[in-house]
Amino acid sequence: MSTIQNSIDVIVKQGMLPLYFNADGNKSIAVLKSLYNVGIRAVEYTSRGPEALSNFKKLIEIRNAEMPGMLLGIGTIKNLAQAETYYLAGADFYISPGFVPEIATFLIGKEVLYAPGCMTPTEIIAAENAGVKFIKLFPGNILGPDFMSGIRDVFPNLIFMPTGGVDTTRQSIETWFNAGVSAVGMGSKLISKEVMNYEAYDTIEKETKRVLDLIETIRG
Repeated sequence: MSTIQNSIDVIVKQGMLPLYFNADGNKSIAVLKSLYNVGIRAVEYTSRGPEALSNFKKLIEIRNAEMPGMLLGIGTIKNLAQAETYYLAGADFYISPGFVPEIATFLIGKEVLYAPGCMTPTEIIAAENAGVKFIKLFPGNILGPDFMSGIRDVFPNLIFMPTGGVDTTRQSIETWFNAGVSAVGMGSKLISKEVMNYEAYDTIEKETKRVLDLIETIRG
């Protein structure tokens, strides 16, 4: 099995991809541990601040030492230089807010999963033609489940995951899965800045476990 397919399988199996960023390296590590404790095996750390790279390297170290089976991806990658930097840092997969052809060429050539954000059929076609297999529907709150329902028959060979606007409620998650997605990206609705500021890691664990159980129930 290719490393690309393995990354897809892990994300699809858990049915969700938690994503977060915190400027504080210790808090970033604590969140990762909390997610691992309740069975999460793929996490997106977003590159949204000057501390992101150094924090990511620390997360990789902790993962290698203490978290077997955890895939650690990097998000908000917008150019090839960023992709190359995080490749050297050991990222397992990459998420972009949009489709960047040179990133696709670089990562697919390395057998690494690249999931670009797409908002139109034109962007999805361009990504598919470049060899991309996993599409992030972004922003999910603007597109909505009806968009997914409308395009899924046109792209039978692609895996879709909405990010942005996916609530932790059964109604929100179930509507997306019924529309044809294979996983949902869960950011601030799951791991809020407030929860991280207060270091309420037990809350992160309980909410994540609840969402995992909910997805399992929805899938039947």
